Amino acid sequence: MPQAGRGWRQVGCRSADKPEILTTEPSTASLNGKGPEPVAAESTATPASGPTCAIDPPVGIKIKPAAIAIGAGLALRFLVPIPEGITAQAWSLLSIFVSTILGLVLDPLPVGAWAFMAVTVAVATKTLTFAQAFAATTNEIIWLIVVSFFFAKGFEKTGLGERIATMFVRALGSSTLGLSIGLNVAEALMAPAMPSTSARAGGIFVPIIKSLAKTAGSEPGDDSRKKMGSYLIQSQFQTGIHSTSFFLTASAQNLLCLKLAGELGAVVPNQFAAWLMGAVVPATVGLLLTPVILYKLMPPEIKDTPEAPAQAAARLEAMGPMSRDEQIMAAVMGCALVMWMFGEQLGIAPVLAAMMGLCGLLCTGVLTWRECLSYTPAWDTLCWFAVLIGMSGQLNSMGVISTFAGAMGNVLTGLNMGWMPLFGLLHLAFFGMHYMFASQTAHVGALYSAFCAMMLASGVPPVLAAMTLAYSVNLFGSITHYASGQAAVFYGSGYMSLNEVFSMGAICGGLGLAIWAITGMPIWKMLGWW
Repeated sequence: MPQAGRGWRQVGCRSADKPEILTTEPSTASLNGKGPEPVAAESTATPASGPTCAIDPPVGIKIKPAAIAIGAGLALRFLVPIPEGITAQAWSLLSIFVSTILGLVLDPLPVGAWAFMAVTVAVATKTLTFAQAFAATTNEIIWLIVVSFFFAKGFEKTGLGERIATMFVRALGSSTLGLSIGLNVAEALMAPAMPSTSARAGGIFVPIIKSLAKTAGSEPGDDSRKKMGSYLIQSQFQTGIHSTSFFLTASAQNLLCLKLAGELGAVVPNQFAAWLMGAVVPATVGLLLTPVILYKLMPPEIKDTPEAPAQAAARLEAMGPMSRDEQIMAAVMGCALVMWMFGEQLGIAPVLAAMMGLCGLLCTGVLTWRECLSYTPAWDTLCWFAVLIGMSGQLNSMGVISTFAGAMGNVLTGLNMGWMPLFGLLHLAFFGMHYMFASQTAHVGALYSAFCAMMLASGVPPVLAAMTLAYSVNLFGSITHYASGQAAVFYGSGYMSLNEVFSMGAICGGLGLAIWAITGMPIWKMLGWW
């Protein structure tokens, strides 16, 4: 990440999914190539419900949301009769799991802290043994996610991410539409190396878009935002649901979904290559079509931006040639991508490829171990992902998920509709229920396994069920201002009204489902998924 004091200012963003994201925002002088303009650091807090600013964040637990989450779990445990076929231990674990998921949604504590409290309760009540509670900390998928976060840190530290985005602005930025498409293509290319959508939004794209918009006289919070900023922000926000779907490592929840599916028996072989082959056509169509649709629905007042390529060129000139660290970062990511795509043929597991890449960054000094230790999003993710995966796995092994899914599957099968209509109905229900969630991860933890199991019980082919539900998780990430971590960052830019977020979110979310269904099903048929 470019350093503050060289024409950039650091801003602390708090979002629904990430406890804190350090972002850099270029000053106008910096992008115009006029030299550094030191700006005092600012701190903002952006909760899931919208952007607000505060000097000091709340300290300690929030009593009301904590009481709701804990009360729901206690009510389930002691007031709801235990269904036949489920043990008291399994029912206790389900009640703790329900409280955990509600806590992720209501946010009484940071995600990692709440997850740690939940696993402590599970061990203290002897619902799980210590070994069972923390068994998932050795899971390969979790460590792949953690190492991927360190790659994101490398992108930020070296400035490679900013350079790539600025190159696309220079190449395609002569019109507002071209500028939008260029920024979205840049995000798609960076996504596999930066699994945090919030970090991509807050650390790279929102700052660049804001600077470009302000240069054109498009300011946040007033009518001038419609000149350019409103369209660029909305396009980046809505098209991100497709750029996040290109690669398996483009978002942390992608990996979590396939892990949960595997525990249900829906194992996807050669996951990285399978994900890319299944996503490349619908994601490309969505990436190119969404900016055009938004260009018609909310056209920017400024349609030509002849000055943007010149500004980008000036910025690239100010950055100079690629530094040693940027070159090493690009080479490491290129090698990692090759090993991820052809890992089965090479005999290299995805997590080993990531580990080898991180070792390269450490040995060359691109990253230091102290920087890795201080990069809290990675370690926070390790804690709460391990808890979610561990609890979900134990619920499955105790028969809770299979019992509920079997009962629901019997009801659905009794409708005599065939698996294809049920497949579509379950997808619509899975998508629509996200309006009740303030986190994609919370949605996955609460519903992915259940919906995947219902699909399997209804006769949906396993790989099709696992992969399409995982793709769907990305597609609802922009339907509200609280739908995901990046949603809070984009909304906090000040270039979108709440009405615009909900209306464009519904339109683009529905359009995304249609694109993936129409262009995806033939591809998935060719791949043998159904």
